[in-house]
Amino acid sequence: MSDRGKVIKYAREETPTVRALERVIASLEGYEDALVFSSGMASISTIMLRVLEPGCRLIVPLEMYSTTLQLLESLSRKMGFDVIKVWPSADAVIDALEDDGGVTRTVVFLEVMSNPTLKVIDLERVSRVVRDRGDTTLVVDNTFTTPILLRPKDYGASATIHSLTKYLAGHNDVVGGAVAASSTVIQDLWEWRRMLGTAMQPFEAYLTIRGIKTLRVRFIKQCESARAVAEYLLDHPKVEDVMYPGLPSNPYHSIANKIFRTRLYGAVISFVPQCGRDSIIRFLKELKVITPSPSLGGPESLISIASASAAKYIPPDVREELGIKDTLLRLSVGLEDVNDLMEDLGRALAKI
Repeated sequence: MSDRGKVIKYAREETPTVRALERVIASLEGYEDALVFSSGMASISTIMLRVLEPGCRLIVPLEMYSTTLQLLESLSRKMGFDVIKVWPSADAVIDALEDDGGVTRTVVFLEVMSNPTLKVIDLERVSRVVRDRGDTTLVVDNTFTTPILLRPKDYGASATIHSLTKYLAGHNDVVGGAVAASSTVIQDLWEWRRMLGTAMQPFEAYLTIRGIKTLRVRFIKQCESARAVAEYLLDHPKVEDVMYPGLPSNPYHSIANKIFRTRLYGAVISFVPQCGRDSIIRFLKELKVITPSPSLGGPESLISIASASAAKYIPPDVREELGIKDTLLRLSVGLEDVNDLMEDLGRALAKI
């Protein structure tokens, strides 16, 4: 019998190590309880099956992890709800909320910072409108920002999602996901996880607990290094654009200062070198310290072409509208010496 009153028959339902991790996640995010899953996508699919229903509206940004958008569109066709895609801003989300067309049940699903161009959504403004509407559920993906920068519960989120694969596990050796929410939501979601078989395995839970022990020191160091690298790229003659909310010139800098708990701005940078797609491949091959790879959040700095990874399933015309060029690179800054990172980028940029 678990502390939730569940009779446990199989490890796919719950294990002691998984339960220990869930208590840690709940504490980090300030909720009553949490569940952990076999992947970030498993956490998203499970919570969406719980909160969505035929006839409801789902408001999402045009720009978020594109496999998530692909999943939501597939679910909408099978379940009969409307997916309303809006520009990743508080204004656009609020306009969509107010233009409800008489539909009473609405779910809003946001990333705090859009993937990959790092547009920051003003959760404080969105939360005020959501709070005034008793028929709206706010779900927030906090993977890029982590509880170090922001806790979505403070802004009225009914549930917070994490890809544990990224910063919380933090070592590029775990695949996992989490949902933190009230005990009532988690009780119901537990049954969905049991039926879907999407629970995290005990060893991955153990590795994630190990990783969380160093989350604060890792993430602070990565954020500090990311800001230094962003400033370096901003001044580089072979870089066309740098997207990072920690730069005072970034249009989302003031929003980040408003909603983040500290003057850190995440450890992901997106930038556009002044070259064509062929030269981008050459640039990636020239890197010696930074590794080309589509993931993020670990001790190693990883870089990827956004249009071939995070934004792959966003239609090309929408990518263009959002500023996701074919040469846009997303850099996850790791724990290497920041001077080594800048030297590596400079050497590779000199070859294009």
